[in-house]
Amino acid sequence: MKTSRVLSGGLAALTILPRLATVAYAQEVPLQTRTFALTPHAHYDVVLHDLFADLIVIGVVFSAVTLYFLFAYRRRNPDDVGAQPKLSLHATLGWLIIPSMLFLADDLYLFAKAADLHDHYRTVPKDAYEIKVTAQMWSWSYQYPNGVTTTNELVVPQGKPVLLRMTSQDVIHSHFLQRYRVTEDVMPGRVTYEWFLPDQLGESVVTCREYCGTMHSGMYGKVRVVSPADFERWLSAQAAPPPATNQ
Repeated sequence: MKTSRVLSGGLAALTILPRLATVAYAQEVPLQTRTFALTPHAHYDVVLHDLFADLIVIGVVFSAVTLYFLFAYRRRNPDDVGAQPKLSLHATLGWLIIPSMLFLADDLYLFAKAADLHDHYRTVPKDAYEIKVTAQMWSWSYQYPNGVTTTNELVVPQGKPVLLRMTSQDVIHSHFLQRYRVTEDVMPGRVTYEWFLPDQLGESVVTCREYCGTMHSGMYGKVRVVSPADFERWLSAQAAPPPATNQ
C-alpha cells in the first residue's frame, strides 16, 4: 500500500512538469535581457534554431525507439502470435502520464520562447523613428516626418529602430521585410504597424505577401540602410526645393 501511494504521488507530481518548464525559462533569461539583448530578427533566428533542434532530437528518439521495437519484437517464425501484455494500473498511468507531461513540458517551453518573441516584435522602442506607409496597387509609398515621400524605396538610418504606421488605399496587402523577418497586413480603413532595427548597412528587399491582384508579384521595393550622417544628408536633400532654372 505504501508503494502504491508513492507511485501515485510521483505520477501526480509529474503533472506540474509543464509549469516548471515555463518557470525555468523565465528564471533562465530575465525579461529585459530577452527583449533588448537581440534585434528582433536575431531573436527570431534563435527561436527557429531551437525549434529545429527540438524537432531533430524528437525525430532521432522516435526513430531509435521504432527501430528497437522492430528488432526486439520481430516475428521469429511464421507461427508466432503476438500477445498483449497485462499492465498494472500504475504502469498504465505511467505510460500515459510520463510521455504526455514530458512532451507538454517541451511544447510549453518552446511556446514561452515564441510568446516572448511575439512580445519583442510588438513592443515598439520609445525612440523609434516613425514613417508612414501607404500601400496601393501595386506600390509602396513612404512618408517621412518632414514630409519627404518616396516610392518603393525605404531609406533608414543604421542602428535606429524604425516604426512603420501602415494603411492601404484599396485592398489588403502585407508589408514583408525579408531581411528583418517581419510582415504585417496593410488594410484599407485601418492603421497597422510593424517595427524593425536596421543593424547593418546595405540593401534588402520589401515585398507584398498578400495576394492583391494581377501585379502582386511586381509589388516590391528595397530597404536601403545608410549611416545616420548619410541619412540626415539624404533627408535634407530630398526636402530641399529644386534649384530654379534660368528662363
